[in-house]
Amino acid sequence: MRRISHTAPEGPRPPERSAADRHVDDLLVRVAQGDERAFVGVYDALVVPVMGLAARILRDEAQAEEVAQDVMIEVWRKADRFRPERGAAKSWVLTLAHRRAVERVRSVRAGAERERKAAQLAHQTPFDEVVEAVEEREERAQVYRCLAGLGNTQRLPLVLAYYQGMTYAEVAEALSTPAGTVKTRMRTGLRRLRVCMGGD
Repeated sequence: MRRISHTAPEGPRPPERSAADRHVDDLLVRVAQGDERAFVGVYDALVVPVMGLAARILRDEAQAEEVAQDVMIEVWRKADRFRPERGAAKSWVLTLAHRRAVERVRSVRAGAERERKAAQLAHQTPFDEVVEAVEEREERAQVYRCLAGLGNTQRLPLVLAYYQGMTYAEVAEALSTPAGTVKTRMRTGLRRLRVCMGGD
């Protein structure tokens, strides 16, 4: 008599990852161990998809650039939370990007509502205040564009210091890099930023 198998059929298997995806997975695992060079690889591989996702949600290039920089800093700081057995590094990073972009949309909407109420109270905002606000936004966007043009070894210390409020020593510790090297990279980065923004 023929024996009938009662083994349950296997569920759908997760799609095979490409060699490129597996490479990024390996890099992110090394980032969790403090490997700065591996982070450069992760940054180069994923910053464009991150910015593209942010731009689709925010519909604002300057804000998308800001979100992308914030996300990549978060990747550096939280790489130890990545679990390759649960999914690809790219998916994990894009999930962070999606959350950040949605948070930014909510923040912008809340800010717009506050501005609308303030305008109702003030009835009329002086022209010079409007001009100043516009110039400030444009300058901030230019800073992010110039930061994006720096090499990672110069960009990352500056972002950690000026946007995360870290000291030289904290930046050096976070990057596992001597403090003197960090200072040199930051000075070089600041000089390049001034040139990019039209300074002397």
